[in-house]
Amino acid sequence: MQRASRLKRELQMLSTEPPPGITCWQTEERIDDLRAQIVGGSGTPYEGGLFSLEVKIPERYPFEPPKIRFLTPIYHPNIDNSGRICHDALKLPPKGAWKPSLNVSTVLTSIQLLMSEPNPDDPLMADISSEFKYNKHLFMEKARKWTQQHAVQKNIGVVESNKENTPDQNVSSRKRESISAPLEEEPPKRTCL
Repeated sequence: MQRASRLKRELQMLSTEPPPGITCWQTEERIDDLRAQIVGGSGTPYEGGLFSLEVKIPERYPFEPPKIRFLTPIYHPNIDNSGRICHDALKLPPKGAWKPSLNVSTVLTSIQLLMSEPNPDDPLMADISSEFKYNKHLFMEKARKWTQQHAVQKNIGVVESNKENTPDQNVSSRKRESISAPLEEEPPKRTCL
């Protein structure tokens, strides 16, 4: 009961006041199975990428941390090939820093920060960590390449079709309103990769 009411409040907060660059929503009707997306930070090798995450809420939440993993492949010393994340906020004490006062929003924000500032001293991927420490240029190059391959949305077809649907400048304003009205009523649909 406590879990359900708290999650409803958290999801409401995430939809009305989402942290910058983060979205989170429930899948179908299951409140304990969430999806999130984090936009790669500017000035990082993840810039321009949209990273999808799976958020599983355990039965004992908020006394246990959510289980979060990346669905989008990412080249990062603290995230492994199956998307698992090495982060203190995702583990219980004494090894971790999870406490019931934290929530899904704060954890997603801390993951976004970890993307910008990797922690090579507590790696999940030792080879990427040593690359980050001793050959940062190569790390940045590979991380950018992975971001381009896996996280950058390929919207070229959408842009082209929108050009075709642009109303002619000579069309009367009433006709222009009727063409653009349906676009304003329907919110954009999110797709989960």
